[in-house]
Amino acid sequence: MPHPYQDPAQPLEARIDDLLARMTPLEKMRQLHYQSPAIEHLGVPAYNWWNECLHGVARNGKATVFPQAINLAATFDADLVKTVFRTIAHEARAKYAQSVLANQRGQYRGLTFWTPNINIFRDPRWGRGQETYGEDPFLMSRMGLAVVNGLQGDDPEKLLTAACAKHFAVHSGPEELRHEFDARPTEQDFRETYLPAFQALVEAGVETVMGAYNRVYGEPACGSELLLEKILRQEWGFEGHVVSDCWALRDFHTHHKVTKTSAESAAMALKNGCDLNCGCVYEELPAAYQEGMITDEDLDRSLRRLLRTRFRLGMFDETPESLKAMAACTQVAGAENSEMALHAARKSIVLLKNSPGLLPLSTESKNYYVCGTFATSLDVLLGNYYGMNDRLTTILEGITGQVDQGTNIEYAPAFLPDRAKPNKVEWGIGPARDRDAVIAVVGLDPFMEGEEGDAILSDYAGDRRSVELTATQREYLEKLVTDGNSPIVLVVCGGSAVSLGDLVDKVDAVLWVGYPGQAGGVAVGDVLFGKENPAGRLPFTVPAGDAHLPEYADYSMQGRTYRFLKDAPEFPFGFGLSYSTFAYEGLILSQERVTAGEELSLHVTVRNTSEADGEEVVQVYLRDLESSVRTPVCQLVDFARVTVPAGGSETLSLRVPAQWMRVTHGDGTQLFEAGAFEVLVGGASPGARSTALGAAPMCVAAFELVL
Repeated sequence: MPHPYQDPAQPLEARIDDLLARMTPLEKMRQLHYQSPAIEHLGVPAYNWWNECLHGVARNGKATVFPQAINLAATFDADLVKTVFRTIAHEARAKYAQSVLANQRGQYRGLTFWTPNINIFRDPRWGRGQETYGEDPFLMSRMGLAVVNGLQGDDPEKLLTAACAKHFAVHSGPEELRHEFDARPTEQDFRETYLPAFQALVEAGVETVMGAYNRVYGEPACGSELLLEKILRQEWGFEGHVVSDCWALRDFHTHHKVTKTSAESAAMALKNGCDLNCGCVYEELPAAYQEGMITDEDLDRSLRRLLRTRFRLGMFDETPESLKAMAACTQVAGAENSEMALHAARKSIVLLKNSPGLLPLSTESKNYYVCGTFATSLDVLLGNYYGMNDRLTTILEGITGQVDQGTNIEYAPAFLPDRAKPNKVEWGIGPARDRDAVIAVVGLDPFMEGEEGDAILSDYAGDRRSVELTATQREYLEKLVTDGNSPIVLVVCGGSAVSLGDLVDKVDAVLWVGYPGQAGGVAVGDVLFGKENPAGRLPFTVPAGDAHLPEYADYSMQGRTYRFLKDAPEFPFGFGLSYSTFAYEGLILSQERVTAGEELSLHVTVRNTSEADGEEVVQVYLRDLESSVRTPVCQLVDFARVTVPAGGSETLSLRVPAQWMRVTHGDGTQLFEAGAFEVLVGGASPGARSTALGAAPMCVAAFELVL
């Protein structure tokens, strides 16, 4: 006869109660460590909670490698992102089942995934910005929700996999100071910028929240009463579990100096709501227990949350038959999923400039010169936190695969992109003369930007101190411009903004391709040669150079992102061109007077004014004209990616959610204020720079908010 906790017919909480009652305090403490050991006499299997799937099941062998998170943000397509992560969840389930059947229960083989990273990409120098969904809280929320819904499934009682909102809550560099700095944004910025995405994911039922390494208002984030208890649990009603970032609890006594011993750090974290320790500090829970720093009630509270996750994942109901069925439910990294990776990569590429008549290039009997080591690099496909795949296609391969046998392609590495000093070897530009086009692949790779300890060519623990092209890249491009006579196409790799300076005006076309995943090379070739009509949009602002950047370590939003930018950007947030052209007309608001707390709906027509079918990303921005406090210059509040046939039109229904009509006061209070607002609808964020670069003029309408 099974125990009640082994009976799937019993209510969930009854099963948890029964299992808790059968465990000793020491057994409970050991289950609060990310490497939870087996409890043999109770039939509880070992489980490692640390698993990654930032853009595909990561660090666990073969899997589909989708475009990096920042690329997925550039699609401005939440439905696509949900589909991508539902595919990832099914691959994860199959790989998990295979591992359990083989009695392999180690790290990266589980179902609790520490993604998405929804920290605001507030500064382009942050090396981990590539893991996020950009600089805007609304875009971050929409994409984060799509990730969570894709990973966790549609069953309200059971989890397909468990997602994790990280790093709660104010964390975006500097990487070299992340174990010690104290983030102190204004209360206004805290509520207006740093919290909205976390609140959205918590209210949507994300299973896990991960704390950050740094302090926030003086408290270590992974042991913060303000963050973990007052805001997360009491204010937002979070019912899942909290995990520390890895070895973050050790920082309590080694760097933050808020405790003196590991036992004190363990007690502080547990008392304030950190349920699971990625690291070693919870190995000191027995000592804290013996000294009376923690109680049985503390242990039960946290373990209950963790067990609820494992029960909802079905880990106590597995049989060999169910595991075999799970293992066979999807073809990991198979043809169908690989095609989806290609589809997502195509949708993520952003066309930033296109001189008339250059792109798309011809595939027939032409002469092209490709230069830059990134053209043959696999690393610029992957970004960070990736899986393994045997279908990786470089950019040079993708270009070559597009053309006919009569076309000549010559390739040269030409420069070392990661060097700040001039090239030691003079690479000639002879091959760049008299070509139909030169395709120069430049930007960043994961050795130049990333997480602390991973980006081995970064002098700043994964961050950059400059957003401009390195000297070696710029030097060679200047030679192409001054000494060559061929049109130049720049293909810009990397997970963050790369400022081109005056080269923007000297080259003929620019594509941002980010880290496009296993099929990135094919996708780039498809866009360059017109098989795919690009429609990606920048999820971040590209500043006009280093002189336009605020102090990196300052967490004030003043002067940051399109929402508070003072200077004209090189490329604006939300910007991207197409081989089609569009016009906006007929913006109609559902009402001219909106009562506080009421949603505003709107309709707008998008017309394709070209001879090519294409997609347009329709963006809705809100501007408060009469606020009593500082508000963003404008705020994205809705978007939709729509296909419009050549010469045709589509009328869309969009909305302005009520919450984005609130203003945030200096004390963090969010209120509705009566006054006038503008709604702006178009294909990029508002501003003269967007129009100058080729974005269609926006439609504008006004309404009044009344109390």
